[in-house]
Amino acid sequence: MNALLLAAGKGTRLRPLTEHTPKCLVTVGGLPLMDIWLAGLWQAGFTRFLINTHHLSKIVEAYLARHPLHASVETVFETELLGTAGTLAANKDFCMQGTTLIAHADNFCMCDWSQFLHAHAHRPAGTVMSMMTFRTPTPQSCGIVQLDSRRVVERFFEKPSLPPDNLANAAIYLIEPAVMELLLASNPPMTDISTELIPKLLGKINTWHNDETVIDIGTEASLQYANDVCRDLAYSFSGSIVS
Repeated sequence: MNALLLAAGKGTRLRPLTEHTPKCLVTVGGLPLMDIWLAGLWQAGFTRFLINTHHLSKIVEAYLARHPLHASVETVFETELLGTAGTLAANKDFCMQGTTLIAHADNFCMCDWSQFLHAHAHRPAGTVMSMMTFRTPTPQSCGIVQLDSRRVVERFFEKPSLPPDNLANAAIYLIEPAVMELLLASNPPMTDISTELIPKLLGKINTWHNDETVIDIGTEASLQYANDVCRDLAYSFSGSIVS
């Protein structure tokens, strides 16, 4: 299976840390976020990874060249940030080969990936995508979803000022080629998954709820929180997570 890991962001809210360290290489529980993503997905059965780069790209590429999974990893440099949907479109050949995971490699997620995959494999008829959801303490800063009786997304609110709930989009997806066909047929071209693609897929997005941990590593406080979670759970990524 393929995974497209989005890692091109500048991490401006984490400055000055991200002036010299790419956000995807910030450490949580003793290891860079990128290592946590690659190891967890590899152990779940993903065998090909495509990672987009932009900010401090040479540092990311050098890190990946030394990684134990380097033979399974490709990078693609964006001279200008394309946006999440724009990156999918620019790498359509990679994303059209079958079920593909899309995730932000500069966020922190702990879950049973096999359960996410199982939920997608047994998704309701007519759905072409599975979205990971979680409960957020800050619904105004997230995409909030409302589901039907099948747990399919029927309404979506991106960063609402008056959130109807706190069930949030984790921005982690499993997509089928039909999603790419819709994206590529769009005129004008889409640039953002949340604001442009998801609204066109209402009624066709299955969900799987993550009861463990999803944290947007966007600020020093959220980074500290992620490390606190690891500490409180006596959970550490120390040492090599990839054998």
